[in-house]
Parts: sequence; C-alpha cells; structure tokens
Amino acid sequence: MLDPELKKELIMEHYLHPLNKDTIEDEKYIKVNANSETCIDNIALFVLIEDDIIKDIHFNGEACAISTSASSIMTKILKDKTIDEVKEMIDNYYHMIHGEEHNEELLEEACCYDEIYKQQNRVNCATLPWRGLEKAIKEYESKK
Repeated sequence: MLDPELKKELIMEHYLHPLNKDTIEDEKYIKVNANSETCIDNIALFVLIEDDIIKDIHFNGEACAISTSASSIMTKILKDKTIDEVKEMIDNYYHMIHGEEHNEELLEEACCYDEIYKQQNRVNCATLPWRGLEKAIKEYESKK
C-alpha cells in the first residue's frame, strides 16, 4: 500500500505533467471516446494494438485531476502488455476502485487510487480512461 502523501504526489505529478497526452492522427490507431455523463470529463484514447500487444497508447481531452492522472498512469503502465495482461489489469483495477481485493503489484502506480471508493463521486473519474480502453479492446477484437 502506498503512503498517502506519495499517492497525492503521484496524482498531482500525472495531472500537472501528464504522460502520453497528445492526439494521434494515424489510421493504425484505434480512437475511442470516454466521457462522463455527470461532469466535464471527456477523453479521447488513441491505442495501437498489434499482434495482441498494446504497442502505443495516448490520450487527449479535458478532464479533472483524477481522470487526467488516471489516463496518464494508465498509458504509462500498459505499453507493451498483451491484451490478456491488460484485461487482468482492468479487472484488478475495478476491484481496487470498489474497495475489493486486488493485486497491487499488477497495477503498479495505478494503486494510488486504492482508496477512491471512499469518495463515490470520484469513482467515475478514476475509471473513465479504463472504460475507454475496454471499448478500444472490443473494437480491436471485433476486427480480428
């Protein structure tokens, strides 16, 4: 379990200086949108999947600190993972977000959201990019 101060630092660092935040204009990338029905959060994901491996992933859009940092961390930890590994990470992430048992090692820095379930209004923010990723995987698998 991460120290509470380290969690805050990780979230703020990824919010103020997000990784992989840009728009990709390449038809090889799957582009999906993830937006919130309850707030301004609206994120586009650009995912390059080749041979069942996430080769590259970026995001762009307007979002709160939690959604932006969650997107940044997600793009960082998923590169070069297989679709099966990513699906396992998604399941673990959702378990963690809802205060359930999960594998911290598997989630790496994303564990900084392990207490977000205590703020139910933030659960949607923390899961937004992951829901977008699920859409991208479904689109990829439907074309196989």
